[in-house]
Amino acid sequence: MPLIENVIRENENQKLLMVEKIKKLANMDLKNKTIAMLGLAFKQNTDDVRDSPAITIINELLKEGAIIKAYDPQAMGNARRIFGNKILYCKDEYEAANNSDILVIVTDWNQFRGLDLQRIKQIMKGPILADLRNVLDPVAVKENGFLYEGVGRK
Repeated sequence: MPLIENVIRENENQKLLMVEKIKKLANMDLKNKTIAMLGLAFKQNTDDVRDSPAITIINELLKEGAIIKAYDPQAMGNARRIFGNKILYCKDEYEAANNSDILVIVTDWNQFRGLDLQRIKQIMKGPILADLRNVLDPVAVKENGFLYEGVGRK
């Protein structure tokens, strides 16, 4: 059992490291900052939010005073059961990005791979993007004028 407990603890630590990555990338206090979260499900093509990194990350961002706007193609209903009215639920990824300070990709849905980066940049307050699933090409994102951070990439 200690091995399993250590694995679970390390998985939770990784989720908390993602929150630190978002804070560092934003280089700002997150209080009253709007963060667009793309993806709430544990993995693409499911509505299952059990053990989803998005749940831990959102809870931590809420503790920091952030305003969360979220979109997921299938998991919105299950997320609503967890968060109720603590977060804003959006009809698509562009509504989530609109007037957001930071965009965070948490689940690797295929539709997020094809984001219109110029449109996103125009509707966001600031072009800051944290790709926690490495679904986007970092060169293309940076060429479109975003401050970008992936996971495990230089």
